[in-house]
Amino acid sequence: MLSKVWVSLILFACCLTLVRAVFGESHLLGEFVQALFTTSSQSVDIALGLIGALTFWMGLFRVAERAKIIEQLGRLLARPLRALMPGVPKGHPALGSMTLNIAANVLGLDNAATPAGLRAMRDLQKCNPDKARLSDAQMMFVVLNTSSVTLLPVTILMYRAEFGSTQSASVLLPIIIATSCSTLAGVALVACIQKLRIWSFRLCLGIVLYAGLLVSALVLLRQSDNSAGMAHFGNALLITVVMSILGLASFRKQDVYTQFIQGAKSGFAIAIRIIPYLVAMLVAVGLLRASGAFEAVLVSIRTFCTWMNINPAFVDALPTALMKPFSGSGARALMLDTMQVHGVDSTAGRMAAVMQGSTETTFYVLAVYLGAVGIQQSRYLLSVCLAADVVAALAAILITPIAFSLIG
Repeated sequence: MLSKVWVSLILFACCLTLVRAVFGESHLLGEFVQALFTTSSQSVDIALGLIGALTFWMGLFRVAERAKIIEQLGRLLARPLRALMPGVPKGHPALGSMTLNIAANVLGLDNAATPAGLRAMRDLQKCNPDKARLSDAQMMFVVLNTSSVTLLPVTILMYRAEFGSTQSASVLLPIIIATSCSTLAGVALVACIQKLRIWSFRLCLGIVLYAGLLVSALVLLRQSDNSAGMAHFGNALLITVVMSILGLASFRKQDVYTQFIQGAKSGFAIAIRIIPYLVAMLVAVGLLRASGAFEAVLVSIRTFCTWMNINPAFVDALPTALMKPFSGSGARALMLDTMQVHGVDSTAGRMAAVMQGSTETTFYVLAVYLGAVGIQQSRYLLSVCLAADVVAALAAILITPIAFSLIG
C-alpha cells in the first residue's frame, strides 16, 4: 500500500508539473527540480537533527529499563493496551515503552515521545513473527501515535500569543475534542478490521463522560487563559521525568553511566537507519508541493462549495489540514500564514490552529517508525491513518464555530 502511494504521489507531481509547463508555466520545471534536490538535503538534515535527542533519550530509556522503571510503568496501562494489542504478552517490555510514549504525546513532550515510540516499535518487533510485515500490535500503536490526543499543544498556544491573541489558550479544548475524535476513529477502524472485542458498557460510559467533561469545560475557558503557565508546566514535567529516572536508578544501585552509554549507541544507529525512509517520503511531499497540487485542490473545493451554496469560509484554513499529513513544518507555516492574513482570532485562524494540533504528521511518523525496524509491508496502515486525519479535519471544521459561539 505504502509503495503504491509513494509512486503515485511522485508520478502525479511529475505529470502535473509537465502539463502546467506545456500550458505556459515553464518556470515550474526549474522549481520542481530545485525541490527535488532541496527536499533530499532537508530529509538528511532532519534525520541528523534527531541524533542528539534519540541518543540521549534512548540512553535514558536503557537506564529506566535496567532499573525496572519501564516494567512498572507498563503495569499502569497494561490492561487497556493489552485489550487493544492482545498479541503482546503480559509483562512484555513493549508495554512500558508504549506507556512512556503515550504519556509524552498526551503532554506534548515531542522530544521524549519519538524516542519512546521508536523504542516501543523495536520491543514490539521482537514478538512480530514476520519481521518485514507490520504486526497487528504495531498497527494499533502507530495509529495511536498519528492520531494521539495532546493535552498541552504548547507551541500552537505560544504562536497565537505572539500574533496578539487575547485568548491564546481558547483553542485548547477544541483541539482536544478534534484529536479525541481522530483517535477514536483510528482505534475503532483498526479494532473493527482486526475484530477486537474492545467495546463494553464501561468503555462507552467513559467516552460519554469524557465528551461531557470536554464540552462543559468550554464555558469555563472564557475566564482563564494561561498558555505561558502550561508551557512552564510541560518543561517542568520533562525535567521531573529525567530527574526521576536517574534518581530511582541510582537509588537501586544501577551502573547508570554505563547503561546510558549502551542505550545511547542504539539511538545513534536508529537515526542513521531512518535516513532512506525519510528521504523517500519527504521528497515525494516536496515534489507534490512544487507541482501546485495543493492549490488546485483548494480551488476545486472552493468552487464546489460555491456551487452547492455552502459557506466556503473554512476553505481558508484547509491548507493546514491538507499539509499536516505530509509536513509538520509546512503545516505550521500555512497555519501562521492563515493567522497573519485572516487574523489570529478569526474563524479561519482559530480553525487552522485546531487542525494543526489535532493530528501528527502521518507520513513522517510512518517513515520514522516503520524505518526504525525495517518494516516494508504496511498493510492497511496508511488508509486508517489518513481516515483519522480526515475525521480530525472534519471535527475541526464542525467544532470550532460551535466552541467559539459558546466561549464568546
